[in-house]
Amino acid sequence: MVESRHDQAKIAQNAPQFTLLLDGLSCVACVAKVQKALLNVTGVSSAQVNLADNTALVTGLVEPQDLVQAVLNIGYGAELVEDENQRRVKRQAQQQQEIQQRRWQAAVALVVGFGLFFWGIFGGQMQVTADNQLNWMAVGLLVLAVIWFTGQHFYQRAWLNLRNKSTTMDTLVALGTGTAWLYSFMVVLFPDFFPENARHLYFESSAMIIGLINIGKMLELKAKQQSSQALERLFDLTPKTAKVVTENGETELPLSLVQVGMRLRLQTGDRVCVDGVVTQGHGWVDESMLTGEPIPIQKEKGDRVSAGTLVTDGTLLFQAEQIGNHTRLANIIKLVRQAQSSKPEIGQLADKIASVFVPTVIMIAFISALVWYVVTQQISYAFVILTTVLIIACPCALGLATPMSIIAGIGRAAELGVLVRDADALQQAASADTIVFDKTGTLTQGEPTVTAVYTFGGVEQKSAVQFAASLEQGANHPLAKALLAYAQNITLIEPSQFSTLKGLGVSGVIHGKKLWLGNRTLLQQQNIDTDIAEADFLTESEKGATVIFLAEQNQLVAMFAIRDPLRDDTITAVQRLQQQGYHLVMLTGDQQKTAQAIADEIGIEQVIAGVLPEDKAQVIQQLQAQGRKVVMVGDGINDAPALAQADVSMAMASGSDIAIETAELTLMRHSINSVADGVQLAKATLSNMKQNLFFAFVYNCLGIPLAAGVFYPLLGILLNPMIGGAAMACSSITVVTNANRLLRFIPKN
Repeated sequence: MVESRHDQAKIAQNAPQFTLLLDGLSCVACVAKVQKALLNVTGVSSAQVNLADNTALVTGLVEPQDLVQAVLNIGYGAELVEDENQRRVKRQAQQQQEIQQRRWQAAVALVVGFGLFFWGIFGGQMQVTADNQLNWMAVGLLVLAVIWFTGQHFYQRAWLNLRNKSTTMDTLVALGTGTAWLYSFMVVLFPDFFPENARHLYFESSAMIIGLINIGKMLELKAKQQSSQALERLFDLTPKTAKVVTENGETELPLSLVQVGMRLRLQTGDRVCVDGVVTQGHGWVDESMLTGEPIPIQKEKGDRVSAGTLVTDGTLLFQAEQIGNHTRLANIIKLVRQAQSSKPEIGQLADKIASVFVPTVIMIAFISALVWYVVTQQISYAFVILTTVLIIACPCALGLATPMSIIAGIGRAAELGVLVRDADALQQAASADTIVFDKTGTLTQGEPTVTAVYTFGGVEQKSAVQFAASLEQGANHPLAKALLAYAQNITLIEPSQFSTLKGLGVSGVIHGKKLWLGNRTLLQQQNIDTDIAEADFLTESEKGATVIFLAEQNQLVAMFAIRDPLRDDTITAVQRLQQQGYHLVMLTGDQQKTAQAIADEIGIEQVIAGVLPEDKAQVIQQLQAQGRKVVMVGDGINDAPALAQADVSMAMASGSDIAIETAELTLMRHSINSVADGVQLAKATLSNMKQNLFFAFVYNCLGIPLAAGVFYPLLGILLNPMIGGAAMACSSITVVTNANRLLRFIPKN
């Protein structure tokens, strides 16, 4: 079975992959329809639709035009994108156009809706009379034009849903606003057909509902736009050109012309363009974008280099081995996109309710109207009942129940330093029971720092720091930068007879004294005794520190401990989360010894160390297979697949763009306490959504029977459509007021 899966994965990897830019997606139901249509195309082996950036990744031996046609056949827009830059430009233009469209649509609809609303509030006649019938007819036609031009996307998608025998929030919006307008216009055209107390008009309701929902759509699009921009920048990590070395010299070629086997040159400040193996030279390469670890790695002949990493010091020649879509960076990009598309979606609860609610309401309305017609033999009463039921069942409260809680929760989260990229994450985080932390840059500060200085033989600490920093001045590797930062207020001395000892350290002469600065192996080669520092060396090593020795005239005089220190609030934040009952895990690519030392200091019990970037997502999958709901907190590109795979992902704002984009929640403060604040707010938001849905359902459970005339035989009460409209507005106000309580939410410390 394992071999079979491996073979299938290999086939899928070798099969052509196509990217489609989609148009018209509005909810999870749309994603499911498009994905199903693509999978039904002969030759397609996999199809993943991403609602966040309106794209589809399709793999298989298939004609690309067949994919486009399959999407068009079910009523959505699709365009094949062969060039990544082309996709980026078109998607950005598409988003910007839609944002501008929703903005003016909301403005026009709200101006008209509130205008009519305040007309009625301040004494305007909202019922049809012989004197104002023509005026209201003009108003009705104006409102029809407004709701069509500002909300035609809702009506078109509602029609599409009807053709596909499904219902969503678009169906509810179209039904509610359309019914309100139709009833009002029928009253205007045939006022005598309706009882006098049933001639109230609801034109303002139609326009106001369309306007408010368009505002929500505009804000959603803006969030998507900001989110997708960071993901696009991931591709910019790979340089556009490469320095190719041939027998005739060095030539700079476009990256697209680089082939496997070519020899390429890298210098300080260059980004690696493809994966390969070093054939000559040595240098320091910052691989933090892949490993998450801040300390650059020294590269020599035979070592591997990866696309997107940065050469911080030195010159290298390497031979290209993996290019284009086969590099390690490209594979991580692929993992991120696949995980984003495949992770479970809760979907909008209101959409699921709508699939039952809308048909039920329509059935109740027609049955009630039929009963009243049979009993009274008056079609006017039947039509009033029909319309009143549909108006009182208008999805204002139901439609606002979830979005208003989300808007309030997201607003309060921003004040607490948590930027929410995906509203579904608030619902997911509320049920999470496990929080997985990346180590470097998340629990720690992400920058090597001198944390301890030991001196021997009566040497003053200031002198030891001065000598060490003087030897390292001008160096670019992170250990040197840590020493120089520690000595920033000390005057440095220019050493003579300076020498770099590859892989060991440096040496030089200051004030006529020979100095050695480097690792333990360097001092052992120089026969310098380090026994006096053995106890301190073991203590610092157990803490995960890198230890550097300073010797003067063959005598050990100082030892420096350099490590990535914890964030100031890491320990208190971890204790806070543990008190809330979360299971905490540290997941890192660092060595087990270093990771365990950090975990012991913090108080995290489970440590998973030495994990490659490609394998981090598998660790999350294993935790999920145990039945855990996982929150992943990270900051590096190496964390991106794990962030995408987790039920909820959080990224440090100080981390890489791809980690921030992949995560649904970004911690804007450099504080782990934001994690605790975020999960607490998520629980409060989910609770608020449930309360709103309860209010909406209680309103409908009481209002619909009342509108249908169920209580008329007992109480003699027949609901006036005007009262139904007032009740509809009251339910919306209740929902909005309750949601706004989240704006005053204060996390418990």
